[in-house]
Amino acid sequence: MSEKEKNIDESWKEAVEKERNSDPKNKDDFVPPEPDFNFFLSTLALQAAISMGDIPNPSNNQKEENLTQAKFIVDTLTMLKDKTIGNLSPEEDSLLDKLLYDLRMKYVSKVNTKS
Repeated sequence: MSEKEKNIDESWKEAVEKERNSDPKNKDDFVPPEPDFNFFLSTLALQAAISMGDIPNPSNNQKEENLTQAKFIVDTLTMLKDKTIGNLSPEEDSLLDKLLYDLRMKYVSKVNTKS
């Protein structure tokens, strides 16, 4: 079949473009927060709380307990504390200490109730 004999439907391109322009998920309205250490620490703490079953998992809105994952995140925060000694602002250091204390207490409580 020659190129002249082919019937090519180009309307799908217009439909895709129209859909792309009308879908709010494709718009660049999302503005991420400025990256900073406190935000980073808070996101790790949030992940630990989700892993301990304190907060519903946002992907399925179910509370799920995975203490192995929670311990990994607490250990990661501990490693960050050890590796950043002398390099944090007083605010960052205080936040990290508070998060570690709270998460460790929750973790120990969860493990003790399992025993």
